[in-house]
Amino acid sequence: MKLPGSRWLHRAAGAATPTVIAVVFLTFLGHAAAAQAARTIRIVVPFPPGGPTDTLARLLADQISRAQGATIAVENRPGASSVIGTEAASRAAPDGNTLLINSPAFLINPHMKKLDYDPLTSFEPICHLVNSPTVVAVSGPSPFRTLADLLGAARARPGALTLASVGPGSTTQIAFEMLKSAARVDMTFVPYPGMAPAANALLGEHVSSAWLDYAQAGEQIKAGSLRALVKGTIIEALPEVPTIAELGYRDIDADPWFGVVAPAKTPKDTIAQLAGWFTTALRDPAVKPKLGALGFEPVAACGADFGAFMHKQYEQYGRVIRAANIRAE
Repeated sequence: MKLPGSRWLHRAAGAATPTVIAVVFLTFLGHAAAAQAARTIRIVVPFPPGGPTDTLARLLADQISRAQGATIAVENRPGASSVIGTEAASRAAPDGNTLLINSPAFLINPHMKKLDYDPLTSFEPICHLVNSPTVVAVSGPSPFRTLADLLGAARARPGALTLASVGPGSTTQIAFEMLKSAARVDMTFVPYPGMAPAANALLGEHVSSAWLDYAQAGEQIKAGSLRALVKGTIIEALPEVPTIAELGYRDIDADPWFGVVAPAKTPKDTIAQLAGWFTTALRDPAVKPKLGALGFEPVAACGADFGAFMHKQYEQYGRVIRAANIRAE
């Protein structure tokens, strides 16, 4: 590392004693350490306060601040389905002091609207942080006991059965369109502005089924007012419910994910340092139960692995959106 004043140190070396040089050198190291400790990192959350993305950002920001000595500030920049905050982060200086918490909307929006940034070239991947497990559920009184029951009824009555979830353009709608195509059934997607309204519609038996976050539906499933037919990935609380891959639909990835990226051209050593900080935070014994309580499963896949994941998701989302003619409202 080239320290400030190193040229002066070189000129003074001939006149100063080794002890003096050591004292001056350590003084400069102290200034550099103090500058690192005083570093403030801004995490842009492109959604309003209080939602899952915001909650995750604040949990990790608090943990990293305490563990690493850096000041982490969360800044909410909601609007336009995450576009406003994402665009602001894309224009930030690539110095590692501005980060963006992203989610599937980050890769879905470019297929549905014109943007001033490219998710794959305007940012550097840091870490795939967590997933949020999902379930396909029916109401307690529903006659459908398995996913095969639901799909069989849909084949018998084309267009009559419905599935509710967040939409349009959500990961669950994309997964639903993939399931329809793979299972060769005709069902109708009913979009809602959030998981809670979709769950309420299912509880009221206004729709045949719903694709919901387990965090949203877990208590109703335990109480028997909802029944889970299939889960996106492993949910320890539902050992008897098969995953969608176990039923043969291996390419369908419905679980929303959350990651963190930095503006393009952020130095690689800075990206590596940040990846280490986030990985350490996710694996901390005090953080894991908090993530579980929020319905998150830690992933901690960083760097090139996260980049490859985003490229694959981007291509998959685009194919399904075009094939199903999904449009933004």
